Amino acid sequence: MSKPRVILLADCHRPEIRQVVDEMRGGISQYADIVAEFEADGVTLPVELEVDMAIAVGGDGTLLSQARRVVDRGIPLVGVNFGQLGFLAEYDAESLIEHADIVFQHDPPVHEHLMLKAEVFDDALNLVQDEIALNDFVVTAGEPFRVIQLGISVDGTEGPSLRGDGVIIATPVGSTAYNVSAGGPIIHPVAEAMIVTPLAAHSLAFRPIVLCADSELRIEIRKANPGTTLVIDGQESIPLSAGFSVAIRRSARNVRFVRNPSTSFWGILQEKLNWASPPRYLNRQ
Repeated sequence: MSKPRVILLADCHRPEIRQVVDEMRGGISQYADIVAEFEADGVTLPVELEVDMAIAVGGDGTLLSQARRVVDRGIPLVGVNFGQLGFLAEYDAESLIEHADIVFQHDPPVHEHLMLKAEVFDDALNLVQDEIALNDFVVTAGEPFRVIQLGISVDGTEGPSLRGDGVIIATPVGSTAYNVSAGGPIIHPVAEAMIVTPLAAHSLAFRPIVLCADSELRIEIRKANPGTTLVIDGQESIPLSAGFSVAIRRSARNVRFVRNPSTSFWGILQEKLNWASPPRYLNRQ
């Protein structure tokens, strides 16, 4: 049986990552054919490239950007952590080689994760731009950081008006990022849902809510600041003005991550985020 064809995606301008990639090549080549290597940027991959798997080396930011880059190819993505937290990337260089016979089989174990698509319309309802996100879309007030006002509707039904610093629309994968820091719920990453979490709402009653993944959420920008923007996965941004609107729904494609058989979501929560850690009791006899 032929070896799977893989590509490496890494920021090799960083010497420490270049060294890790150099060390990985030998171990990977025993199990797979490395057909190309690319910088971990947003440049579209060549259409003629035939590949079975992509390996992204870096931190969570690298995995977010490369997930958006490869999702339309439908190929599994292996995250190899070389960042500070590595919450999304389930492997490091050592565990990748340790589980190479599982990772590089022709039908590796994968988790499919929902992504979101946002379409931005101007005040004449012309499409300005559309983007996809793995973690979240955030409408944020921006400079000079005065309160903004948003109108929110779901599936064509008008909902509340939100006055505050903005709103987070997160995927289950992104529920443990900005969403949880803002008081939103943690959702298992393979669940299909959309999470709406207000940012500093001028209301004690505006609580986070979890919507069906097939919902369409529309955000109308009723009052904005000069710096009000839509932020995509914390990496890209689109300026927003009063009268603009943002329509958010599930993307047509899910991203596929190769699972690490020695880890679990609950284990990662406890190990890396100290989720549900008990108080530090005094040992008094």
